[in-house]
Amino acid sequence: MTNILCIGAGYVGGPTMAVIAKHCPQHKITVIDINPERIAAWNSDQLPIYEPGLKEVVDIARGRNLFFTATDIDEHINQAEIIFVSVNTPTKTFGQGAGRAADLQFWEKTARQILRNSTTPKIIIEKSTLPVRTAEAMSQILNTNPNGLHFDVLSNPEFLAEGSAIHDLENPDRVLIGGHNTPSGQAAVQTIVDLYANWVPRERIITTNLWSSELSKLVANAFLAQRISSINAISALCEKTGADVEEVAYAIGTDTRIGPRFLKASVGFGGSCFKKDILNLVYLCEMQGLTEVAAYWEQVLKMNEYQEARFVANMVHAMFNTLAGKRIALFGAAFKANTSDTRESPALIVCRELLDEHADVVLCDPYALENARTDLGAQSSRVTFELDPYQAAKGAHAIAILTEWADFAALDYQRIFDAMAHPAFIFDGRNILNHQALFEMGFNVYAVGKEPRVKFNAISS
Repeated sequence: MTNILCIGAGYVGGPTMAVIAKHCPQHKITVIDINPERIAAWNSDQLPIYEPGLKEVVDIARGRNLFFTATDIDEHINQAEIIFVSVNTPTKTFGQGAGRAADLQFWEKTARQILRNSTTPKIIIEKSTLPVRTAEAMSQILNTNPNGLHFDVLSNPEFLAEGSAIHDLENPDRVLIGGHNTPSGQAAVQTIVDLYANWVPRERIITTNLWSSELSKLVANAFLAQRISSINAISALCEKTGADVEEVAYAIGTDTRIGPRFLKASVGFGGSCFKKDILNLVYLCEMQGLTEVAAYWEQVLKMNEYQEARFVANMVHAMFNTLAGKRIALFGAAFKANTSDTRESPALIVCRELLDEHADVVLCDPYALENARTDLGAQSSRVTFELDPYQAAKGAHAIAILTEWADFAALDYQRIFDAMAHPAFIFDGRNILNHQALFEMGFNVYAVGKEPRVKFNAISS
């Protein structure tokens, strides 16, 4: 039995180790975290994150060969032969690179903790999203020890999409492992290849040099975000010209050179990765003197911010140029469906802007309300949190669909319309509703990238 340790029990570390433990019962998998409340949740029936299929996987392995703990961390580090490092790497808020560069203080502290508590050689695996050549710093810290211990540092970035993380782990498009082209480095790479080969077809396991692996993670997220910003830019043009963004997306998506994925116009993208990774990429380009390249990728983020602001501006314009005192029901707090994660969620950005307009905001989501309350901070006292969408919409002047939960598309909107203040407005930021049916019920309907369906033009353009 190999002792495998993961440092960090968040959205990446917990699910990844659960799936490895499920498929590798011959290995002992331990997940440690300095947050005892998070570990307690992993050991309970109420896991700290919502992800379809996660609980079933955890239940298979927990207590058998999967263990979560916040105690004896130093001893677990010493006993481990393979250590996955999945600690937080937020964007810096201070000093050089503030607002762009990755904050690596937790990563370096973890490296020094590993060194301090190791008496045997180990394979150290970067699981956090990191700037290219970060492994070089990690290797220098670990391999300048006075005890002659050797540490092989590998890059094994995650490519999980929240909401389908378990499916992505069970059936990955690819597993990427980067290491040094030395006998020791390649032996370490093969060890991790063999680990994943317990359930992943060998042809889907890609091995590269260390720097290619580190950069590939940033580039993958940048390309995906770029496609979303591209179709959102076109959605603004569609609304001005009478074109339908869904028809345009379908037409271009049938081109095999383009493909249909990530061409869904919306209020904007969110989550912990896209913005952070693009900012990191921008900073790396700036540091290499590639100012034009940096500006190109920064525009992807500017377009996303524009889309969020434009959504709120459309609400204000449609509703007689004032939202003050009006009850607005926001359907969705998570940044996407099938997750409880609200980090960088467009829903919360819209929520804050509506509060600035002095609207009476009601936030509704099946799984993400507590995270939303935390992320909104002091502003949460001005928001009503409601689990029941019918109660949230009762007496509302408008509804905004901000997360593409399937439950929101299946609601009885006639019942909702009857209980709302009139004229009733609905703003579909995810294009998941039947807009013509809503219009026939009596709603004034505004959808992303489509001509409004309105009973009357309250304010002429």
